[in-house]
Amino acid sequence: MIELRNLSKHFTTADGPVDALKHVSLTINDGDIYGIIGMSGAGKSTLVRCINMLERPTEGSVIWDGTDLGSLNKKEIQQVRHQITMIFQSFNLLMQRTCLENIMLPLKLIHMPKAKAKERAQELLETVGLPDKANSYPAQLSGGQQQRIAIARALATEPKVLLCDEATSALDPKTTHSILDLIRDINRTMKITVIVITHQMSVVQEICNRVAILENGTVVEEGDVSQIFSNPKARATKALVFPDVADGMDHYTMPNQQTVRLVFQGAEATAKPVIASMAIECHIAANILSATTRTLDGKIYGNMLLSIPGGPDELATAVKYLSKQPSVTVQVDVEYKSAPENDAADSVGEVEANG
Repeated sequence: MIELRNLSKHFTTADGPVDALKHVSLTINDGDIYGIIGMSGAGKSTLVRCINMLERPTEGSVIWDGTDLGSLNKKEIQQVRHQITMIFQSFNLLMQRTCLENIMLPLKLIHMPKAKAKERAQELLETVGLPDKANSYPAQLSGGQQQRIAIARALATEPKVLLCDEATSALDPKTTHSILDLIRDINRTMKITVIVITHQMSVVQEICNRVAILENGTVVEEGDVSQIFSNPKARATKALVFPDVADGMDHYTMPNQQTVRLVFQGAEATAKPVIASMAIECHIAANILSATTRTLDGKIYGNMLLSIPGGPDELATAVKYLSKQPSVTVQVDVEYKSAPENDAADSVGEVEANG
């Protein structure tokens, strides 16, 4: 387990002081694939460099398996870095060495016998799917292949934690998918905890089980990926998950319009179409004002904003029908004002029902 307790990092630059991290507290459990996401300048890379003490925090603690890493000396930190290894966006391979030699480098640093190190490096080439590239040089490889070699090198010392700092940002979507598949397999088969630093929500969506969102050095939201995708709360989270939500889905609404927001929290993607079914069964043809949904593992997460025609009776009928749908939350914000004497609208008011 990795615990970040009240972590802060301050820098002094030519332009003045910078608070890169401000009181960050997170718990990353063994076996997690944990995403840390934010826009450029949010503090992601500083945070990951604090985890393995490449950057010493100004305040707070990094606790790994009960040990405060900030209390260790330089030699002890070097030993920890054999157990908390790292891959980067730029791969950081030594271009004048072969792929096999690149993978053997950390084994040389821990004084493993050359024959054993070579055997271990060749096994790792098999693990990352490049057994025929032992004598190739990095310049002869594609970007995805270079990242596979970097992953093999990071695995050489049999680490317990793998830090991925924007590891797929320089890759095309197809290659990104294959690298994420590899990281997922490594997490599952080798029982390695993975921490993914990224600005791409698609990466978090594909591979992570938990995620923290950073904005200006502060954690603004944290939780299970499915929870965050289904109902993002912080402005920065909405900007990453559903950009049009961040811009304000409600700008689609009109005066005297009654609207219903559906929040999909893992509804089966194969289920019957909810809106069409309501039109057939209840004779309410709702207008979809906006929809921002994603499918994760065959389930739907996200938001849909509906305009319900008619009056408060139709609204009540729609809410009742939609509330019966599994894994769907119904949020109602009534703007209907054409009949002040009609108390039915108030009886619906602002409600929330869980299907």
